[in-house]
Amino acid sequence: MAFAMAPAKKRTARKKVEDKKVYLVHSDRLHYDQYQNGDAQVLNGHVHFRHQGADLYCDSAHFYDQTNSFEAFGHVRMLQGDTLSLTSDYAYYDGNDQLAQARYNVVLKHRKSILYTDSLDYDRLYNFGNFFEGGKLVDGSSVLTSDWGEYHTDTKQAIFYYDVQLKDKKMYMTTDSLFYDTQTSRAHIVGPSEIVSGTSRIYSEDGYYNTKSEQSELFGRSVISDQGRILIGDSVYHNAADGTNYAYWNVVYNDTVNKNMMTGDYCEYNDSTGYAMATKRAVTIDYSQQDSLFMHADTFKIFTFNIRTDSVYRKIHAYNKVRAYRTDIQAVCDSLVYDTQDSCMTMYKDPIIWNDGQQLVGELVKVYMRDSTIDYAHVIGQAFSTEQLHDSIHFNQISSKEMKTFFEKGEAREFQAIDDVLINYFHVDEEDSAITMMNHVETSLLRMFLKNRKMEKLWTNKAMCTYYPINQIPAETNPLPGFAWFDYVRPLNKEDIFNWRPKKAGTELKEIKRREPPRKMKRRNE
Repeated sequence: MAFAMAPAKKRTARKKVEDKKVYLVHSDRLHYDQYQNGDAQVLNGHVHFRHQGADLYCDSAHFYDQTNSFEAFGHVRMLQGDTLSLTSDYAYYDGNDQLAQARYNVVLKHRKSILYTDSLDYDRLYNFGNFFEGGKLVDGSSVLTSDWGEYHTDTKQAIFYYDVQLKDKKMYMTTDSLFYDTQTSRAHIVGPSEIVSGTSRIYSEDGYYNTKSEQSELFGRSVISDQGRILIGDSVYHNAADGTNYAYWNVVYNDTVNKNMMTGDYCEYNDSTGYAMATKRAVTIDYSQQDSLFMHADTFKIFTFNIRTDSVYRKIHAYNKVRAYRTDIQAVCDSLVYDTQDSCMTMYKDPIIWNDGQQLVGELVKVYMRDSTIDYAHVIGQAFSTEQLHDSIHFNQISSKEMKTFFEKGEAREFQAIDDVLINYFHVDEEDSAITMMNHVETSLLRMFLKNRKMEKLWTNKAMCTYYPINQIPAETNPLPGFAWFDYVRPLNKEDIFNWRPKKAGTELKEIKRREPPRKMKRRNE
């Protein structure tokens, strides 16, 4: 008789049931006291629990088997692998939620980081602890304190709130909100914060600071100040180790000691070397006088020499397309250098200076300052001084190889024209302000003394003078060779310094090659 074999049923895999039970491993003594301790097992002496990879030790405990929890007293220790330990005087542990509530002299050690507090709740499920009665995190040389905070052992991230302080060997930070990565030693600022490092002070409400590299990445109009120098930008990068600072967009660098500032969309500054640079709509502002001087160029650079000595001095380079404006003086040139050692500003390549109705041009212009006011100006090569008269048609003109102007209290006191001097000077009737004649002068030296911006005395040597009535001036005599009135180039206000307007073609200064001095003849037997 044949029987059909029924196919065997597949065995369904049993679900692995996670064991959440807290196990008592050891206790020297165990007893019940239902009236005093309820359902708790009272444990004394070398108490040891084990729960899901963690070992918990204490001097004594109340074990609640039904709720899978216990209270631990005296020398409480929780060890999880070889990377995390938690010690305290008291703890309550809930095995179902894997939550440890440690109190009094709490110390949480995780790798190289140590957290000290008096009240800590540590969640083993989500690997983080939070304290709420003040805490201190030590990460290498960095020490963080706050009223409330969290520490995540899986991501190594710490979060601190209220009266936060971060101290390191060379810095001190105060804030109300801070995120800190113990793995990278990187602090994230998320509220009003101040960082002090040596003489440098930083204010920021959004940024990052690395305690190991001493580098900062700051945003939202953060401010760096150092001994009267202030740097502000939408984004600022600071390296305290080598003193470098980089700022981007709407940058303001203010030297409150020397009363000048630079603005632009990119700026860098080095605390150690004193080097600074600004570009992208760069402007320097000198506010040492009652009226500020505004100057624009493609790039500004500041070089500091003998820094941190009594003989410190700086050189400021501006290039290209330099334009400057102050209500009483305006200037343009291709480039310039200002040396604080001799307080001299040198203007290169087609420089032009205007003062009220006067215009001054030359191949090279040197302006010497004293106490932030002009003391002496020297025009070298193809020097030409022009003064526009009240009718805007006639111009007093002086041309020579070089010119010098000496100032007293910011006003011109003496003017000199030297070598190959040509002068066209118009006489104005004092009664009706009519222009009556022109004096044409040829000489080798002119000295003019002024008072209240008017000529007081004039001196020349071996001059040839010719007077022409206003309607009989020869065309070849007026204007003088090289005359040009550059009113279309002149900056009109402090906003106009950004608008470069070159000279018209053919009015640029012609390059004149200078004769080289003869070489010294060598002797035959040399």
